[in-house]
This record gives sequence, structure tokens and C-alpha cells, in this order.
Amino acid sequence: MQKITPFLWFDDQLEDAIGFYTSIFRNARITDVKKGPDGKAFTASFELEGQHFMGLNGGPHFQFNEAVSFFVRCADQAEVDYYWDRLSEGGTPQHCGWLKDRFGVTWQIIPDALIRYLGDADPARAGRVQQAMMGMIKIDVAELERAAAG
Repeated sequence: MQKITPFLWFDDQLEDAIGFYTSIFRNARITDVKKGPDGKAFTASFELEGQHFMGLNGGPHFQFNEAVSFFVRCADQAEVDYYWDRLSEGGTPQHCGWLKDRFGVTWQIIPDALIRYLGDADPARAGRVQQAMMGMIKIDVAELERAAAG
């Protein structure tokens, strides 16, 4: 069992959110749902790609913001496109591979190529890639490769 588990506070969309997330991630499952007196989910536990989460229908007192985001590491452009397209449905694209989903949760959809190029031993190459990334909304691996090549 994980020692630390992200706990997400929703207004009243907990069941919709966990259904949405578990439909997107291939290795996902809902592990527990506790109902409140009104018959709606009050708390729930779920897993996405081995990461355990808990959620609460806590009311409108708190909102998600970009201070906390979930980083989704992607093998290639096809995986970036898949997660970007699904998680951004009804949400808001942001810059540099970030998006806010329809529940207000912030995600970073990042290809391995970006991580590799930003850590390149050649500072000029890493700088070109960083500059290219700064102009992107969704990360484009082919564009990163062009920037890396100079």
C-alpha cells in the first residue's frame, strides 16, 4: 500500500470524474465507493496506472488549480495525442503540454523525447528544444526533433 495518496476534492462530480479517469487509463479501476445519505458517492478510491487516489464530494468550498498537476509520461506522439485528446474533452488546453480537464484537475502530457532533449548534454540543443516547447500547446514530438537538430 502506498504511504502517500493524492486526495481530490470535488464539488459533487466525484462519480463522473472517476468514471472519466478510469475510462481513459488502460490500467485503471475503482476500488471502493462509499455513499452518503443522499445515495451519491461521498468518498471513493481508485487506481490509475498503479497510482492510488482517493476522492471526496466535499461541496463547492475549494477548487483545483495549477499548483498541483499530474504528470503523464508518454512513450511517443501517439500516446501524447491519446491522453491529450481524452483528458482535454470539455477542458481547457494550456501551454507546454499542460491542460485542465473538465473537472478542473491539471495534467501535464509529456513525451519521453521532451525529457530526453531537455536533459541533453549539449546546452544549445537543450535550449532550442526548450524554446520550441515554450511555443507549444500540445507537445509535438516532430517539432521537438526539428528543434534538436537545429
